[in-house]
Amino acid sequence: MMADRWTRMVRQQVGLGRFLPLGGPYDGAWIAERAASGVLRGAAEREVPEVRLGGVRIGLADPGEAAEPAVPAPPSALPPGPLRLTAEFAATAAWPLPETASRLRTALAVTATERIGLDLTEVDLRVTELLDTEPPASRPGTPATPGGTDTSGGAGMPGVADTSGAGTPGGAGAYGAAESEAARAPGSAGGSGSAGGFGAAGVAGAVGGGPEGERVAAVVLRVPGVSRLTGVWGLPVRLSEQAPAPGDALPRRHARVDLAVAAGFRPLEVARAVRAAVAEALPDRPTVAVLVTDLD
Repeated sequence: MMADRWTRMVRQQVGLGRFLPLGGPYDGAWIAERAASGVLRGAAEREVPEVRLGGVRIGLADPGEAAEPAVPAPPSALPPGPLRLTAEFAATAAWPLPETASRLRTALAVTATERIGLDLTEVDLRVTELLDTEPPASRPGTPATPGGTDTSGGAGMPGVADTSGAGTPGGAGAYGAAESEAARAPGSAGGSGSAGGFGAAGVAGAVGGGPEGERVAAVVLRVPGVSRLTGVWGLPVRLSEQAPAPGDALPRRHARVDLAVAAGFRPLEVARAVRAAVAEALPDRPTVAVLVTDLD
């Protein structure tokens, strides 16, 4: 039974993919690659319907430019820094391929930066197939003249949002050994990669670990844009102690919250609001990290 549960948890985390940094080093927020990819695919289908998007991968554009996060990062999370998106796509002959690639690049870049909050600086695209499909009817506002010939993407992304990081900075340091469960989500939900979850109606009965865990869960669920708590390892809220930072005599507590963001809300802004709310809810004002596992 325990082995089955462990296997299910490992599959769940693998299904979420890597954890990508939201905003800058002081924002203390990450998003599951699977969740971000789903939104990007939806944008591609809407904005460039003659394209069939294949594999999408997001990673650091230059690991040497990555910064140390101001709060402890979740396991397997990428450090804050400029990101590169690589993708393969097949397309019809509705438009010249350079024009199609340019439109797809714009849709992916704007969605990643403005809709999600990723610090995306490069988009590399590769055409893998020419589809034998009748070209769709011309859509109003769609450019009909071919653009440049470069389909590889690169710097100079359109519509890049401000990712300077306005979140509340916290102390640096690693997780201590005294990590404890502050809350536990009920049974798993959904398909592969789903993190499960519960809403406001189930907080009192579903969250264990004492009143602090329940207080944090209730506060988070009141933040606009939070649809539910999730939990990669069945723990939507974790409270732990960090090793003392240089110059500090005592260790400082750290809180991590795993959640899903409701449709129509920007994950980065929701994460910033959650961090501020959790820090205010606990008397010792711990550092806070937010992990967005799903976009509802």
